[in-house]
Amino acid sequence: MSDIVIVYHSGYGHTAKVAEAVAAGSGASLLALDAQGELPAGGWEQLQAAKMIVFGSPTYMGSVSWQFKKFADASSKAWFTQAWKDKLFAGFTNSASMNGDKHSTLHYFITLAMQHGGLWVGSGLMPSNNKAATRDSLNYVASFAGLMTATPSDASPEEMVPGDLATARAFGERLKASTAARG
Repeated sequence: MSDIVIVYHSGYGHTAKVAEAVAAGSGASLLALDAQGELPAGGWEQLQAAKMIVFGSPTYMGSVSWQFKKFADASSKAWFTQAWKDKLFAGFTNSASMNGDKHSTLHYFITLAMQHGGLWVGSGLMPSNNKAATRDSLNYVASFAGLMTATPSDASPEEMVPGDLATARAFGERLKASTAARG
């Protein structure tokens, strides 16, 4: 079992593709929430054993999916006993628009982590914000609070922007290093 566990919901497969790229960079285990917002068997135990929990959800209507919110509400049992206190946390989101209010989703994740007494890890990536930057440049969406990716609404998961997936792998590498540095 990995020290890092990614718990995520993916409505159309795009967020799952991002989760896979973050896992490729971090060596994380993946816990996909199902269509009813439920963890697979043993999921709560995996989260309890993790040194870092990474949240992932598409941004729908300016926040997390209802399935992720259901999971977050169910985490109140861990909150009540402070079971996740002092764990590292991070998060990522995808939406169709370049902005799409993804920052609201990341702030939701940060608040959830803080409710659990956790420590937040941001992207640690400089933005690609010069004239030479292209949509395939690292951190083109330019997020510091966590990972943001943008996929056109008519694109399949296989058509995701390669630069976003490279950014997701780089984000995963940062998460791995952050967890290793903590011991």
